[in-house]
Amino acid sequence: MTAMRTVRFPSGAELPVLGQGTWRMGDDPARRPGEIAALRRGLDLGLTVIDTAEMYGNGAAEELVGEAIRGRRDDAYLVSKVLPYNADRRGTAEACHASLRRLGTDRIDLYLLHWRGSVPLHETVAAMEALVSEGSIGAWGVSNLDVDDLADLPAHARPETDQVLYNLTRRGPEFDLFPRCRELAVPIMAYSPVEQGRLLGHKTLKAVAAARGVSPAQVALAWVLRRDDIVAIPKASTVAHVEENHAALDLHLTDDDLRALDRAFPAPVRKRSLDVL
Repeated sequence: MTAMRTVRFPSGAELPVLGQGTWRMGDDPARRPGEIAALRRGLDLGLTVIDTAEMYGNGAAEELVGEAIRGRRDDAYLVSKVLPYNADRRGTAEACHASLRRLGTDRIDLYLLHWRGSVPLHETVAAMEALVSEGSIGAWGVSNLDVDDLADLPAHARPETDQVLYNLTRRGPEFDLFPRCRELAVPIMAYSPVEQGRLLGHKTLKAVAAARGVSPAQVALAWVLRRDDIVAIPKASTVAHVEENHAALDLHLTDDDLRALDRAFPAPVRKRSLDVL
């Protein structure tokens, strides 16, 4: 088994390159036991980054995460997000404290602005910094912000991460956002790294997977994880799916594999608007 690689974040935290997403988890009571078991199995395997948000199921995903980490809080690195219409000075604090209650903890390790709205970024940053000072969050970051948005952050502000949509079919950030984030020493979190499963039937992806004796999802994940500045946070609702994702860490794509994937999913040659889901 390959040792877990890590990415160093501005705060000094060393995070595993593979974590766990929770979008659309916690919505169905019938699936709840399996989803909790999946999150706990991920912790067992070292997938300690658990990403959630107040938006997901109107807090249901945070409640699910809270149950999954009960008794294991120190094993997890919790990421949650504030909705843009809550992201003023008072609203950010209230949203954070509500998330803390649902999560059953006194701290969120990383708190993100979910996407940019009408609240000025300097006000959101001030609110985030106040939450760091009071100990409610360990660090703050952003999500779905493009290059121009990052430029609008206060001059002193350095987000812990920019969480964006990135996978074989969503390569736009490679053109300008990723280079800019590298200049700023801001790592990326990649959500929906397998495009919610939609890309898994692609013939080239299936051919590479068949040749390597792995699943298309593992190839898609290994492709995202080829970079040294990305943490991927795929959702997995079952123990088997978590274990499949974890096995992608052992997959090293060859130069031939990468060339085949580049032909099927070309890199961007011009600026593209940042994709979101």
